[in-house]
Amino acid sequence: MKLKLNRPLAFFDIEATGTNIGADKIVEIAIIKLNLDGSEEVKSWRINPGMPIPIETSLIHGIYDEHVQESPLFHALAVDIADFIGDADLAGFNSNKFDVPMLMEEFLRAGHAFDLENRHLVDVQNIFHQMEQRTLKAAYKFYLNKDLINAHSAEADTRATMEVLLAQIERYENTEFEDRQGNKSTPVVSDVAGLHTFTNINKPVDFAGRMVFNAEGEETFNFGKHKGKTVEAVFDVEPSYYSWMMQGDFPLYTKRKLEQIYKRWNDKRQAARPKPVAQSAEGTPAPQQKPQQNNQQQRPQQQRPAGQNNYRPNNQNQQQYRKKEEPAKPVNDDMLKALSDKFKKG
Repeated sequence: MKLKLNRPLAFFDIEATGTNIGADKIVEIAIIKLNLDGSEEVKSWRINPGMPIPIETSLIHGIYDEHVQESPLFHALAVDIADFIGDADLAGFNSNKFDVPMLMEEFLRAGHAFDLENRHLVDVQNIFHQMEQRTLKAAYKFYLNKDLINAHSAEADTRATMEVLLAQIERYENTEFEDRQGNKSTPVVSDVAGLHTFTNINKPVDFAGRMVFNAEGEETFNFGKHKGKTVEAVFDVEPSYYSWMMQGDFPLYTKRKLEQIYKRWNDKRQAARPKPVAQSAEGTPAPQQKPQQNNQQQRPQQQRPAGQNNYRPNNQNQQQYRKKEEPAKPVNDDMLKALSDKFKKG
């Protein structure tokens, strides 16, 4: 069955620096426009996002910083992309949740008017998910060709889950799987450790996915302004981010894992500090500190006037000094005569 088109249909896909619509940027966009006459037009652009591409994202789509460093920014391409799409409807895989909002965000940043109001949006993933339901009941029917009785009863659902896993192991034994990086393996095995690796796709640190492990096995924030940065690197420049998260509305297990990372980071920081001066060995007295001199010793010694001994500064004038008294002389006749003459009445 061929598509009945009233206007062109533009299938498109975006690769970006991440999945945060408000913070991440497009690094590549490809468009296949299916025209009314059945002909196709194909265009693709590499785009400089104006920000580093996180390594864990590059490992997924294969586009690294050096691949786009000479490419134009989106605002320089906005007119060309909009003109190529024209009045076409849009289609993609998971496009309603990611590709369309990401494209609109870039157009808005560039100040370019791109109207979605009169366009039809077709998300192929939604057709897939609705027609091939991914519920336990659908899985039970698919793998065991039986209807699940008492669905949503805890015991029935638990037993069904166990039976589905056993059927999956049998069905996919020796079945090759290729991931997005082109790596091939046979991941559905009877070994629980192998199943753990295959089913933990995003490598979450805290189950809620607020933190994930990057390719180097480092805990990395998976949300907000620090998305794509390692947790310890954020603590280095903004340690208060820890307090903000611990006081925020985050799951308790997320906070527990964050606390463990913070303690490890803080221990390393403390260990990197300079060591204190070594203490004296036991039994060896510590060096005695030189006693502080009194005020009189601290003052510079004043020069005494020649011929004077044991003097103190006068309270009224520190520059005046009292002369030491001379010893008394014996009384003689001359002294008596002088006194008599002095008090003699005239």
